[in-house]
Amino acid sequence: MSSSRTGLRQLWVAVRALIVLTVVLGIVYPLAMTGIGQLVMPRQANGSILTVDGTPVGSALIGQSFIDADGEPLSQYFQPRPSAAGDGYDAAASSGSNWGPENPDLIAAIKERRSQIFASDAVTGMDIPADALTASSSGLDPHISPAYALLQVAPVAAERNIPESEVEKLVQSKIQNRDLGYLGEPTVNVLQLNIMLDALGG
Repeated sequence: MSSSRTGLRQLWVAVRALIVLTVVLGIVYPLAMTGIGQLVMPRQANGSILTVDGTPVGSALIGQSFIDADGEPLSQYFQPRPSAAGDGYDAAASSGSNWGPENPDLIAAIKERRSQIFASDAVTGMDIPADALTASSSGLDPHISPAYALLQVAPVAAERNIPESEVEKLVQSKIQNRDLGYLGEPTVNVLQLNIMLDALGG
């Protein structure tokens, strides 16, 4: 008899703990975090959406491609780094290629990307930064290095018939420094840069 009472008591304790934890962690905590996020950092909490004339065009946190209907890069825009997420920057298939440094597929992809940059940007192999040739681990990186952005200044300026100095000045103004002054490397957000580029004209 005592053992059955002990079992029922333990069951009731477990049920009460389940109910309390469900309410606290499943309802109260998420609502509290959502409220704090909306109050303190509403833009970040809502996905850091970027707009043009009130129309959402993307997120500052997720990269996107700037290509035409045939999948060719739009030469009037700065290009992001390569992406291995689905067909490229597919947020539902975030991933890297998982290819090792000696993988023949990776080596072939790098050679192909280098050839494309040779053709479009008229540079030498030593001038091409690593992020122009390799995909990020998520496949969704919205940033490129300042070196890669500056590499694209001349062809973008020529395509838009804008002085290179103006485009370079725009790139320089969009360089984001290291987080807290020492974490990571300086970066340029491609979508933000291209929005400003469209505002510049050409």
